[in-house]
Amino acid sequence: MSAITREDVAHLARLAHIRMDENELDKMSGELAFIMDAIASVSEVAGQDVPRTSHPIPLRNVFREDVPSGMLTQEQALAMAPDAEDGQFKVPAILDGE
Repeated sequence: MSAITREDVAHLARLAHIRMDENELDKMSGELAFIMDAIASVSEVAGQDVPRTSHPIPLRNVFREDVPSGMLTQEQALAMAPDAEDGQFKVPAILDGE
């Protein structure tokens, strides 16, 4: 098992501005050690001929071009609005006097 000490976890928590109590520090040191061991096991299996990747298959852009289509008219957009005024949605004020 990797040597992730309680002090290592406390240091990382301070760097990340995460407040942890004593029990959390103890628990997290064990969990991080387990994660580090799992990563080491995977690294041992991967040979020199296996390239490091973050995805098993190549990524490609699957998004369509951002072209506006099928837009509503102002009247259509406001047709089901609970309240409208001067061609705009009317909502309750959330700021007083601003």
